[in-house]
Amino acid sequence: MKRWRIAPADDGLAREFARQAGLPFAVARVLVARGLTAPAQIDRFLRPRLSDLADPFELPDMAAAVDRIWRALETDEPIAVYGDYDVDGVTATALLVSVLRALGGRVEASLPNRIDEGYGLGVESLDRCLAAHHPRLIVTVDCGTGSHEAVARARAAGVDVVVTDHHAVDGAPAPAVAVVNPKRGESSPQRMLAGVGVAFKLCHALLKTGRERGHASAAGLDLRQFLDLVALGTIADVVPVLGENRILIRHGLACLNGKSRVGLRALAETAGATGELGAYHVGFVLGPRLNAAGRLGNAELALDLLMTAQEAGAQSMATALEGANRERKRVEGDILQESIRRLDAVFKPEEHFAVVVGETGWHVGVAGIVAARLASRYGRPAIVVGFDEAGLGRGSGRSIEGLDLVSALAACSEHLLKHGGHSKAAGLELRRDAFERFQGAFHGVCATVLQGRDLRPEQRIDAWVTLDEVLQSGFPGALEQLAPFGEQHPEPVWAVRGVTLAGSAREVGDGHLKFTVTAGGRRLDAIAFGMARQPLPDGPLDVAFMLRKNAYLGRETQQMHVVDFRAAAGE
Repeated sequence: MKRWRIAPADDGLAREFARQAGLPFAVARVLVARGLTAPAQIDRFLRPRLSDLADPFELPDMAAAVDRIWRALETDEPIAVYGDYDVDGVTATALLVSVLRALGGRVEASLPNRIDEGYGLGVESLDRCLAAHHPRLIVTVDCGTGSHEAVARARAAGVDVVVTDHHAVDGAPAPAVAVVNPKRGESSPQRMLAGVGVAFKLCHALLKTGRERGHASAAGLDLRQFLDLVALGTIADVVPVLGENRILIRHGLACLNGKSRVGLRALAETAGATGELGAYHVGFVLGPRLNAAGRLGNAELALDLLMTAQEAGAQSMATALEGANRERKRVEGDILQESIRRLDAVFKPEEHFAVVVGETGWHVGVAGIVAARLASRYGRPAIVVGFDEAGLGRGSGRSIEGLDLVSALAACSEHLLKHGGHSKAAGLELRRDAFERFQGAFHGVCATVLQGRDLRPEQRIDAWVTLDEVLQSGFPGALEQLAPFGEQHPEPVWAVRGVTLAGSAREVGDGHLKFTVTAGGRRLDAIAFGMARQPLPDGPLDVAFMLRKNAYLGRETQQMHVVDFRAAAGE
C-alpha cells in the first residue's frame, strides 16, 4: 500500500499569491510547494519567455567553439556532426546539421551503432566517421566529454574536435579544441540543459557571431523554427523541466503543434496522436518511436525522418519506426517478465536495497526501459545488463529518490570497464566474470545509502481539493498554465476526501477501471489505468488523481486519471 504524503507548503503565502495572480488556491499551493516564493518568480514560471534565456557565451569554451566552427564555414572545410542514438542525440544532430547547412556549411551526420559501438565517440566509431566523411572538423552533440582516446586519435589525423555535451564530467575533459559542457566549472542555471539544449546554445552563439561578422546567412536564419527538435530531445532525456528547459519546452511545443516538420507530422499520424500535442505525447508517444530504431541498432532512420521534407518518404519512415517500436515492446516484455520471475523468487524488501539482473543475449537497447520498470516495481535502484557471446556486458540503470546512480557506480568502478550518465539514469560496461562482484558491491553501496529509510512506494499529493473546486470554470485553465510537466515538475496530483461511487465501477479495455464519483452534489468521471484487479473499498473513498481533458465525439469534459484510492481516512 502506498504512503500518501501531502507536499509541504506555506498555505498563507499560497492564499496571498492566489489573490494576487487570480489563481485557484490549490494551483497557487503547487507553485509555493515547488519553491516559488516571490511574485516575480511566479510570473517568469507561468510566462516563460525566450528573452529570459541566458547568454550562450556564458557556457565554458563557447567562444573557442564558435571561432573554430566559423573558420570551417568560412573556408568551406568538411564538417561532421557526431551524435548519439537516443532522442536527445538524434534531435541535437538534426538541429546542428540543419543550422550549419543553412549557414553554408558542408556538413554530414554520423551516429554510432548502439549494438556494435556503444555510446559516445569511441575509436571504432571515429574511424568509421573519418572514412565515410573525411571531415576536417568534428562537432559532437550529447557526447564526447570523456572521449580522450578518440579525440587524441582525431588530432593525430589532423582533424579538430569541438565537443558539446551535458553529461557529468569525471576528471579532465577530452583534449578537444573546445568542450562546451554546462557541467564544467561553476554551477549555473544552464547545468540542467539536455544535449539538444547545449546544441541550441551553440547555434545561438554561432548566429550572434555570424551577424556581428556581417554574414547574410546568419542574419536571415530564425532559430525558433527548430524549437520543436529542442522540445523533443529535452523532454525525452528526462532532464528537469525547470529554468531554461521549461522555456525551451514551452516554446518548442508551440512550434511542434505548428506541424511544419513533415516527419513529425507523419509520426504523430501513424501513432494516432491527434489534437494538440503536449509533453505527454512527446515522452510516451513520439519519443519511444524515435528511440526504437536506435534501441534496436541504427538510429539513422529516426534522423532521416526528422530531416526529410518529402511527404511520401516521411510516411514510409514513420511506418517503419512504428514497426520497430512494436518489436522493441516485444523484446522489452520478454526481458521484463524473465527479470521479474528471477527477482520475485529471491527479493526480500527488508534485506535487498537494489536489484541487479543480467543475461547473455538480452538486448542492451531495451535495458534502460526494463530497469525503469523494475525500479518502479520494487522501489529500488535497478541495473539490467545484456552480455554478448564473448562475455562483454552493456547495461543501464535507473535510480530512486535518495540515491545518486553515477556516484553509486563510481563506488563500484573497480568492477566496471566504463560507466557514466545522470543521477537517475546511467549506463555501464563490464565483463561477465565481474558481474557477481559488481552485483555484490552495488548492493552494498545502495544498502549504505538507503538502509533505515522507508522505501515503500509513496504517493505525492499536491493539494486536497473538493469536486466543486476542480469543476469550477477557471480551474482547468489555471492548471494549464503550470504545463509543461516532467522531471522535477511533475503533473500535480490532487486528492478528494470521502467521495462515493455513483453506480458501479466496471472494467474497460485491458485491465482498466472506470467509474463516477460524487460529492456535494457534483459528479466527475474517473479512469484508473491498469487497476481493474485492485478492489475498491466499500463505502466512501479518498481518491488521488490528475485532472485531464477527455475528448469524445467532439465534446471535451474533465476526467479524473486515478493514481491511487483508499477507504476514506477522514481529515
